[in-house]
Amino acid sequence: MPDRHDLPAGFRWGVATAAYQIEGAAEEDGRGPSVWDTFVTRPGVIRDGHTGAVACDHYHRYPEDIALMKGLGLDGYRFSIAWSRVLPTGTGPVNPAGLAFYDRLVDALLEAGITPLPTLFHWDLPQALEDEGGWLNRDTAYRFADYAAATADRLGDRISTWITLNEPFVHTVFGYAMGIHAPGRALMFEALPAAHHQLLGHGLAASLLHERGLEVMLSNNLTPVEPATPNPADLTAAAAYDALHNRLFTDPVLLGRYPDLSALGVPDDIFGAIHPGDTDLIHAPGLDALGVNYYNPTRIAAPTDPSLPFDLVDIPDVPHTAFGWPVVPDGLRRLLVGLQELYGIALPPIAITENGCSVDESAAPDQLRIDYLATHLDALATAIAEGVDVRGYYTWSLLDNFEWAEGYHQRFGLVHVDFETQTRTPKASYAWYRDLIAAHQARHRR
Repeated sequence: MPDRHDLPAGFRWGVATAAYQIEGAAEEDGRGPSVWDTFVTRPGVIRDGHTGAVACDHYHRYPEDIALMKGLGLDGYRFSIAWSRVLPTGTGPVNPAGLAFYDRLVDALLEAGITPLPTLFHWDLPQALEDEGGWLNRDTAYRFADYAAATADRLGDRISTWITLNEPFVHTVFGYAMGIHAPGRALMFEALPAAHHQLLGHGLAASLLHERGLEVMLSNNLTPVEPATPNPADLTAAAAYDALHNRLFTDPVLLGRYPDLSALGVPDDIFGAIHPGDTDLIHAPGLDALGVNYYNPTRIAAPTDPSLPFDLVDIPDVPHTAFGWPVVPDGLRRLLVGLQELYGIALPPIAITENGCSVDESAAPDQLRIDYLATHLDALATAIAEGVDVRGYYTWSLLDNFEWAEGYHQRFGLVHVDFETQTRTPKASYAWYRDLIAAHQARHRR
């Protein structure tokens, strides 16, 4: 059975972070407010009232963080660019000081031998655009394309590959449908125009990036969906959930069409959001690679509430992370093989752009994180042996950080951060990952 020691030559190793979760400096150098700056001020929405105003202070401490990356022997670093740091109101003139920060970051990464992999949108929409309707407003897709072009014009001489969107499923559902993330709307299925407009923004931005000779990716949180039982009602519910979570965000980009959403009660035009020619705009640029964020499978049952199309049920008899997420490493293999079977030649090369776990470090040693990473990399190696073209792995995350609605209570990092002192302390998993990377690189130098 292939394992992590059998990953191929040229396989790229990395770590991932996101701007609002680590940068801090929320009001420095002309940065405008994002929806997260606004959302965290609402009473009760973030555990213990935490905010990302300081986070890991990466804005000032990035040289130290790059030194930690270099110590791992990484090939690449996936990070996100804060839209409101570049364009404080989401549009208009570029903020020179904001782009200067990313200039410094990119140059320092390259000097350390680490390839930058930026994400243009990781959920932190400028508040000024949200005030105009946010992703429910079609115009935001065009403003996103303008932002992508302005950023690439400044950094594209040193960065060849760009990720447009991070996890549009999570942003749509948590931010617009359920209201537990910024911007905090609770529209249920009427949030789906936000999904379409994100994808439209991706297509428009991808065309502009390709015009500049740059490669384009899109990263989504994908999950293998399994029915709770072989009962036909559970099978129907699982298919509906798969269409919502996975295919809604992948079919338009890879196949040029949306999946059937009728089981969700969603009209073909997604509540009037889809205009003639939109699917061509989304599909035509093509993807140079697909980013896959994987954390766990999802088990689905027929709904107990007839107003809903499915119920999410727990997966029994498996370990769970400190976040309560089931640990099923083979789910990653099943997901990747399933993508290959579903999309065939339409599927571009894949990079795992997030995978990791939170650990209760007061009650458990870091061996739990090591075991998680090891078993998921074993599953990844098996998927590659079964014919899936996966070219890299970016673990989540380099640092403990601001974990959205959980504040600072969920720790995903290879490096412990004391949020009072900002002291960084590498964990046992940091040393394990470093040694694994070194062994892989040494094996393929022979």
